[in-house]
Amino acid sequence: MFKTILLPVDVAHLDEGQKTLEFALAVMSPDTAIILLYVMEDIPNWTDIDLPPNFKENSMESARKALETIAETTDKAVQIETRVGHAYSTILKEAEAMNADLIILASHKPGLKEYFIGSNTTKVVSHANCSVVVVR
Repeated sequence: MFKTILLPVDVAHLDEGQKTLEFALAVMSPDTAIILLYVMEDIPNWTDIDLPPNFKENSMESARKALETIAETTDKAVQIETRVGHAYSTILKEAEAMNADLIILASHKPGLKEYFIGSNTTKVVSHANCSVVVVR
């Protein structure tokens, strides 16, 4: 079956992250590694003056705690990773580095921005070197 399943999670939509974990648990074998991944959009350093102190560090810590909350809903071992970068390219890079067999993404109703520049989900599905499941 699958040895490594990557679950990118948008912490603004934790309920969708929970759905993807439930799907992963349904398709995993006993030796499957499940990895929850949060990617914080890279914020240019020149904006630091306008941000509260330690904004980036606090955001990453908050995201890690949110992923831990999802991971605690199962008795299976779930690895948590956080990265900084553009969502779709970082997801693809991490999937490659982790040798993921499957990426499970949540899909939510697209906003106006997605109609013009495309969603991260669409880009991951189009460019991944492994299987991708989109959970709605």
